[in-house]
Amino acid sequence: MAAHRQDRPWLGERATVSAPPPPDYVEGCTFCPRNSRVSGARNPDYQSVYVFDNDHPCVGMDAPRALAVPPGIYRNAPATGIARVVCYTPKHNLTLAELSITAITDLFVAWRDQYVDLGARPDVRHVLTFENKGDVVGVSNPHPHGQIYATNFVFKTIETEAAVSRRHYQEHGRVLFQDIIRAERDDGRRMLFESPSAVAFVPYFARYAYESYVAPKDAHASLATMTPGELQELAVALKALLVRYDNLWQMSFPYVLTLHQAPTDEGDYSGFHFHIECHPPLRKPNLLKYLAGPEIGGGNFLSDTQPESKAAELRAVSDIHYKAPHV
Repeated sequence: MAAHRQDRPWLGERATVSAPPPPDYVEGCTFCPRNSRVSGARNPDYQSVYVFDNDHPCVGMDAPRALAVPPGIYRNAPATGIARVVCYTPKHNLTLAELSITAITDLFVAWRDQYVDLGARPDVRHVLTFENKGDVVGVSNPHPHGQIYATNFVFKTIETEAAVSRRHYQEHGRVLFQDIIRAERDDGRRMLFESPSAVAFVPYFARYAYESYVAPKDAHASLATMTPGELQELAVALKALLVRYDNLWQMSFPYVLTLHQAPTDEGDYSGFHFHIECHPPLRKPNLLKYLAGPEIGGGNFLSDTQPESKAAELRAVSDIHYKAPHV
């Protein structure tokens, strides 16, 4: 933590994160209803969540499996899988924060069904669901959407998280993430939202200024075992966080949102606790948290802010979206 550096003089580049609001339908958008995609397929006139195979997948089931033997100590292995796009809504000009609780709950159901369907395939060991939001994180299409990578390998962060959770459960008989939730609730200063079955908070160990977690209180390895009531309360918690993000500076807040669900390789994940992580890259309006020497070269995050003060900022703003019509 080096929060005293937050207000240091800055002569470097600033991010442009605001743009004129788009219309609800864009003729050239490959994700809007009824439009053609680059593959030649045409989107249906969908009215809610729409899922399709990515036309530019990073992984595929037809990826090369016979690889050249690498030189020396190096190793390689085939990377195969399925990549899908999940459009949240037919409206081009909405964001996840602006969707209704019902629409967000429907999205959770779609994410759950994709996890169950793809994870049941014998050649899939992990299903990674995520959303990249905003130009500053490299989004190629602003239509509200996320992606799913179902792969024959487990992504490194989830692999590490699963191993640490398993060790903690074996050594202490408790679920690691539930210990985290307990510590956050006992402290209280970083809590953003709490309902009977869901929480949202800025973690004690936040790396980005407004990094936040959303989770069910009960331990579930994935969305697959959550009840309809839990899914709805999780939707309320997620919306509460995302609305506060947007309200903080009256702008569409960029972030990387990732669902941390257990691998699907039939391992023992009794100590794994599903949760959602949001990593916004901004530390001030139009000012990014750049990863530089300490982070890339040294392997440790240098935080320019204190989690307690950032949580207080988020709690201080309204949980009604600034674009919502005033009654």
